[in-house]
Amino acid sequence: MIVRLSGVPVHLLIFYSSVVALVLQAAILSMKDFRQEIPPRKMLKYPVFLGLVGLVNTFSYYYAFQNTTIANAVLTHYTAPVIVAFMAPLFLREAVTKRIIGAIAISSAGLWLMLNGFSLRDGHAAGLLAGLVSGFAYAVVIILARVYTQGISPLALTFMANAVVAVALAPFVREVPFHAFGVFVLMGVVQSTMAPFLYYKGLRYVTANRAAVLGYLEPVSAIIFSMIFLNELPGMHSVAGGMLIIFSGYLTLTGER
Repeated sequence: MIVRLSGVPVHLLIFYSSVVALVLQAAILSMKDFRQEIPPRKMLKYPVFLGLVGLVNTFSYYYAFQNTTIANAVLTHYTAPVIVAFMAPLFLREAVTKRIIGAIAISSAGLWLMLNGFSLRDGHAAGLLAGLVSGFAYAVVIILARVYTQGISPLALTFMANAVVAVALAPFVREVPFHAFGVFVLMGVVQSTMAPFLYYKGLRYVTANRAAVLGYLEPVSAIIFSMIFLNELPGMHSVAGGMLIIFSGYLTLTGER
């Protein structure tokens, strides 16, 4: 929603929000109580890799929105939980339980209902491919974050990932859209600081499979925000699909004690 309302190209939006986040996070890490969270130099390669994969995820996701329907982009992106379900046993030795498989199936069905089916049209191949790339990259982000958060603090991991994004995008930045300064601050504080910090912190205690399935709550949240800020009322497909997604989240949270 913010991307649509800002009127700023995606690469500028990501770059300047990352810069704002870096200033804020650097100020926090410079405080005496947080300095010990800075990882040793030999561990810096891990956040760098995470930042690069995260950038691929974000760019390919937005590219999919621009080159196919919203339904196709979101549905292909949310192949991530299925990918994670197969990757987690290989890289994290996490068991794939019947409850997790059931939650993935239910949440996938809910997302399908919310999008009112999956439509293929001529000329959408690039967008569909980008959506699948973003889904795979998102799955890799979940796996990497699950591993790295066990040895690196969520704040330091967030700072390094943002630094990688800012450095990678800097060569493509040619302007400063001052009119969107407020948007950059908002996204820098919320999307680039609070959200990844809480996500990485949660991955210290939640399995990758659970985190992936709970990510299906994003489409539900999008509908709620569209009702509040854009006056878009959801149809019956969205309501039914959202209920299935919430139920899959309940199954995920109550599967283990």
